[in-house]
Amino acid sequence: MYGPDITFLGVDRCSWDAVPDDADVVILGAPFDGGTSHRPGTRFGPQAMRQACYLAHDGSRPSLALRVDALRDLRVYDAGDVEMFGGDIERSLRDLETAVTTVAAAGAIPVVLGGDHSIAWPDATGVARHVGWGRVSMVHFDAHADTGEIEFGSLYGHGQPMRRLIESGAVRGDRFLQIGLRGYWPGPDVLSWMASHRMRSYEMTEVVARGLDECLSEAFTIAVDSCDGVFLSVDVDVVDPGMAPGTGTPEPGGLTTRQLLDAVRRCCYELPVAGVDVVEVAPPYDVSDVTAYLGNRVVLEALSAIARRRRDAVSGETWDPRQPLLDGR
Repeated sequence: MYGPDITFLGVDRCSWDAVPDDADVVILGAPFDGGTSHRPGTRFGPQAMRQACYLAHDGSRPSLALRVDALRDLRVYDAGDVEMFGGDIERSLRDLETAVTTVAAAGAIPVVLGGDHSIAWPDATGVARHVGWGRVSMVHFDAHADTGEIEFGSLYGHGQPMRRLIESGAVRGDRFLQIGLRGYWPGPDVLSWMASHRMRSYEMTEVVARGLDECLSEAFTIAVDSCDGVFLSVDVDVVDPGMAPGTGTPEPGGLTTRQLLDAVRRCCYELPVAGVDVVEVAPPYDVSDVTAYLGNRVVLEALSAIARRRRDAVSGETWDPRQPLLDGR
């Protein structure tokens, strides 16, 4: 909807309502910032993430770490942007849900480029309609819980999608894992609601004290219990704004970019990921495109790990991050 008509790093095009039979992954743009509570600008996020790379946009990206080329080992298509209008949030979210449901029902993994975090509600709902209502767990990287009730007189916004998901039954509260929370919101009433639904939130002080790997391992065990698929939702403001300034609600004290990329890689290699969204990239506040680059690399890490997981399922191998690429012998 905004900017040049390009695909993610040059992958082939398709239409979301006519997904090719061989599609493994379909990328969708959700250029929407009508749910923001502070600084808008995420409507420009999908295009920024599609083009944020200094390499040729040739539909190929071999991963040094995982020894796969996700854009070739998987059949990845880009269906362009879902039409989302800032003045009509209900229509926009409904249309996005339709697109995600259609992609998932076609047997492809939807990867949605946001947009503000209000899109997580239709994204995960669309996947749940295919995988099974209440059979999808959520792994959610964010500085904020996004479990508010009513903001500015509306049930819809980027501070509320996780509550809407749980209330609807699409995702179970006791299979909802949040990583990276910090700062000064939400208050006691919202935290009480979260506790009543048995949500598990790993606040940054816990992540620092226990270590990110330990927290992830625990979260993964919960995520696969009694669920058939995992939805991964990545808000770039989980990263410290010193490393990801291009976002609408920056909160100091977050993960490093390295920690997020490693965590996303682990999620998509170890878990049966059925859908992904990457949200809250706001180019108007970015510096040298570093946040757009981060969003782009989050997508690539996710796709590369999915490709390696599938390859290892066939070969019987197991990826070992300690194995050197070249050992000098």
